[in-house]
Amino acid sequence: MKYVLIGNGVATIGAIEGIRKHDRESEIVAVGSEQSAPYGRPLISYLLAGKINREQLALRPEEFYRKNKVQLRLGTTVTGIDAKKKRISTDAGENIEYDRLLVATGGKPFTPPIPGGDGPDVYNFTNLDHAQTLIGMAKDVQKAVVVGGGLIGLKAAESLFDRGVEVSILELSPRILSLAFDANAARLAARRLDEVGLSVHCGVTAKQIDRDASGRVCGVRCTDGTYIPTEIVVIAIGVVPNTELAEAAGLNVDRGIVVDDLMRTSDADVFSAGDVAQARDLLHDENRVVPIWTNAYNQGYCAGKNMAEKETPYIGGLAMNSISFYGLPTISVGTVNPPDDDTGYEVEAMLDERKQAYRKLVFHENRLVGYVLVGDIDQAGLYTSFIKFQINITPEMRQGLAQGQPDVLMWPDRFFDDTWNPNWVDKD
Repeated sequence: MKYVLIGNGVATIGAIEGIRKHDRESEIVAVGSEQSAPYGRPLISYLLAGKINREQLALRPEEFYRKNKVQLRLGTTVTGIDAKKKRISTDAGENIEYDRLLVATGGKPFTPPIPGGDGPDVYNFTNLDHAQTLIGMAKDVQKAVVVGGGLIGLKAAESLFDRGVEVSILELSPRILSLAFDANAARLAARRLDEVGLSVHCGVTAKQIDRDASGRVCGVRCTDGTYIPTEIVVIAIGVVPNTELAEAAGLNVDRGIVVDDLMRTSDADVFSAGDVAQARDLLHDENRVVPIWTNAYNQGYCAGKNMAEKETPYIGGLAMNSISFYGLPTISVGTVNPPDDDTGYEVEAMLDERKQAYRKLVFHENRLVGYVLVGDIDQAGLYTSFIKFQINITPEMRQGLAQGQPDVLMWPDRFFDDTWNPNWVDKD
């Protein structure tokens, strides 16, 4: 058996560990377009802020690849997949045959067509090369505009701000973090950013990027008519699945690469995982692209085990975001903004503006399906377990959860016997 893995992310690490759980000897080749071995992309902002060094980005030490007999082909871009001949081609002119293939090509930055956006001084913020470029620029830059008030944009803005750059954030939605959090949580986060000196503009985005006679960025014209002088612009609106290879290979692609519960694509010998995969969602009866770090690893691990012919269904992923704003911790998991027209959802919430503390629990058909915590996040793991295991919530349990007192003793007795496994859910 020969395994070939395409990708530089955490899904590749998961796949290696999943394969080696059941197959210690077969050949593994991991091909990545970046020069670095798989690294923690959520840590990029800490690198830009100067809080960690490049070596600390590595998900596994070099010894990991030697021990697991993995051939790393770094700085190598896969240019095509020939599913019929079971081989991939690379920009180095090489053809690599496989018995099992993993496509973990991740996401690519979404960049809207902004007049003046083509040229120097406009950056994305999704990989190590982008971060290294911004690090080199930051020491000579006084002002920056970040387009995008989601998680990526806010971490980019915070990182530049920590390096002494004056930063303005533009977010088209009425609030920052509109997808990951609700209005109360977003307001508390925005207040903390304002307190430290970050300028946040909601309901507005970049209409045009102005350049001087030499072609360098000098300002941004906004959709509300305001003008912000700046030297650089960071586009951090989000990422979209990088599906081009899969589409060209004839694999079934919707929003992402469609996979079954074994992480197998429409080709029986090709698997997919990570931000490019459209996989089972734990809370919804459909496959979704959920670009979350933990989901990517779990999908990769599951794919690896199935590639090694140890059948292991993927139980499904959860939307999950955790970020701290200058000492204000926040976390959201699952469904946090239920649809207004669905009466099956019920919400329990507690807000303390003075303490900057917020707790919101979302229930559906006697199950906890989502929550938001701001300030005190100590019970986050327990709340997540109630969602993951889909535990049936009694009125007494709901009262305890709403009061911020989740407890494992609320779990059914079956969770504590010798036959319980972590993929079990409460069907009663």
